[in-house]
Amino acid sequence: MTKANVFIIESLSFNDEKNNRFEGKFLSQILHLGNKESIYYYVRTKKELEKLLKLFNRSNYRYLHLSCHGDRESISTTLDRIPFSELAKLVRPYLREKRLFISACSAVNDDLAKIVIPSSKCFSIIGPAEDILFSDAAIIWASFYHLVFREDPKKMIRVDILSILKNVANTFGVSINYFSISKRSKEGYKRTKISPRRRITEQL
Repeated sequence: MTKANVFIIESLSFNDEKNNRFEGKFLSQILHLGNKESIYYYVRTKKELEKLLKLFNRSNYRYLHLSCHGDRESISTTLDRIPFSELAKLVRPYLREKRLFISACSAVNDDLAKIVIPSSKCFSIIGPAEDILFSDAAIIWASFYHLVFREDPKKMIRVDILSILKNVANTFGVSINYFSISKRSKEGYKRTKISPRRRITEQL
């Protein structure tokens, strides 16, 4: 039985480190304040990330949260750029029936979903659909986890996730992508984009 807890892995630029922009560490502290277990690690290389993903697997935690920089084709650790094809190979063995949350600008898109979800069988990938500030990201994720675990501390279900993401999107004026596994779609997943003050729209 997996545990409904959050395993956080963070990696930033040297400039971010210098300016103390540790979003993932802040998020871990917020979870603990809410009496929710979390594990937090900081990495600087792809090799370290690979080792920590094995620890994530051994933890039996259900939710993996990656806090890092990204673009439309990759995510980055402090010292390494990791294209989606490489990231998919790293996470594939550990995400079956789990959820992946990525706090990285532009990275949570169709190119990521189509290479990770069908192969790993993860339930979902969730993250910003646009570039956001560190300060906004920290509050957005803290708000999401606080609300979703207040709804049910033992599990996350689709209807609750979508409702809370909509509230968060409206409150902070950001768009969020929710990619979920789908047996009906030929791609093996479907995208739900949650935009502020607009209806949720699905693209199959």
